[in-house]
Amino acid sequence: MDNKSKIIFGNPISAKDYKKALASKKKFLKKYGDDSKKAYAAKLVENATLNAPLGVLDIRVGEGEGEIPFDMEKGIIVGNIRMGFGHYRISIAMASAAHALGYTPYWMDLNSYRDTTCTKVIGEQNDLYSLGSRLSQKSRLFNKIVWEPMNYEGFRQLSYNAADQKNAELMAPVFHSVPKDIPLIGTHVWPAQAAIHAGMKHVVNAIPDNWPMALHLAEGATHTIQTRQSYMGYRILNGFKKKQVLKPMPAKDLVYTGHYIDHELVANIEKDCDARMKRKTDGEPMRFLLTIGGAGAQRELFAAVIKYLMPSVKAKKAALYVNVGDYRAVWDELCKEIPELASQSTTHFNDWDDTNAFAQDALIGKVEGVHAFWHENIFEAVYCTNLLMRSADVLLTKPSELAFYPIPKLFLKRIGGHEKWGAIHSAEMGDGTLECEDIPHTLQMVSLFLNEEATLKTMCDCIKANKIAGLYDGAYEVVKLAMAKKTVVSGQ
Repeated sequence: MDNKSKIIFGNPISAKDYKKALASKKKFLKKYGDDSKKAYAAKLVENATLNAPLGVLDIRVGEGEGEIPFDMEKGIIVGNIRMGFGHYRISIAMASAAHALGYTPYWMDLNSYRDTTCTKVIGEQNDLYSLGSRLSQKSRLFNKIVWEPMNYEGFRQLSYNAADQKNAELMAPVFHSVPKDIPLIGTHVWPAQAAIHAGMKHVVNAIPDNWPMALHLAEGATHTIQTRQSYMGYRILNGFKKKQVLKPMPAKDLVYTGHYIDHELVANIEKDCDARMKRKTDGEPMRFLLTIGGAGAQRELFAAVIKYLMPSVKAKKAALYVNVGDYRAVWDELCKEIPELASQSTTHFNDWDDTNAFAQDALIGKVEGVHAFWHENIFEAVYCTNLLMRSADVLLTKPSELAFYPIPKLFLKRIGGHEKWGAIHSAEMGDGTLECEDIPHTLQMVSLFLNEEATLKTMCDCIKANKIAGLYDGAYEVVKLAMAKKTVVSGQ
């Protein structure tokens, strides 16, 4: 196999940077051990949350043999990691599209195999990223000097990809017993890289965000892109080695698909947008969905928005959905900071049936007050937002993976420089605001949504037009591409 840390799409890595990549792998080997000779078993089990709605089966590694056989004709693997909520959410979109197209989605989370070197390496880096995200919200100096530059330019460099490729070699053993001919969609670059190192034959690397970075390269896979702007950046590897002009990525390795969105959301765009406008016309409380991501940051900003909206909630001009994910402490802190919050709220805590029932009832019924959601199960914590999205009027979120979803969006301040391009793209597509970089501008946009019709109507009209243009069909296209790779190679 080619050394993917020495030459990346025909561009040589310096001896100095290659030496750093080797040192990174050696550090993890020394800390967590070498399990490359282990013959990890792989088995399929039903995903407790996603099997019923989406037919999802988990691939469990190192837990013995299973009774469910791999479907070599219709099976498709969604390779992911738990690093924040974003990559899980994109994975759910892929699984949803695969299920809608008649395939069987297999969920393979490389951060869930606790006894493997793979998971230990990913876990350490995940912890560091979560810590950095939280610190960036508490310290402007840390954000300016460390976090923004790392997320904007550090991850952009080919030298970073060289180190990641070396580390991904340590992740390959978890694929030992996974059939190599089943197509795999990586919704984070590490599963895609690891799959290539492990000999998986049909790999698609679904790139998130809208800021081209070498971090997301998995040479040997087909790369998919959600935006035209990002496509051009990846095509020429723009800025991936400072100002140096690089050899471009081959056209065959890069495909524009559109946004990665769940089938259930895409199929109901017109119905849901029409319902939003009817609620606005009828004077029903405007429903704001606030969702805290997997890093647990931005609590202070949430508190400011909730305080601002509480008088409107009491006057039945506004209603709030607050999803704190799997961070119960965030809700407790919000209640301490806003004494009246608890008394005005209905909690839907750790009861998935209740959450599902509320989400379905809200599609046709009236909603008042504050509704808080917390689930310690990670799948429920992430998918809760997807369920609530259809009946919500406005989503308040940082411009991360949710920037691409077909719902009117108010963008909060970003966490990491790369995220700002998600807000820019959404504003250009007409389905989201500009990024509100401070609390006063955030509250200004809340007021516009609440007190006028034009902003909501414009976004709903754009969302419906974007659907006609195929903007939200990315997940379907990625699944089709992954399955087509298998057909081309096998000659079927």
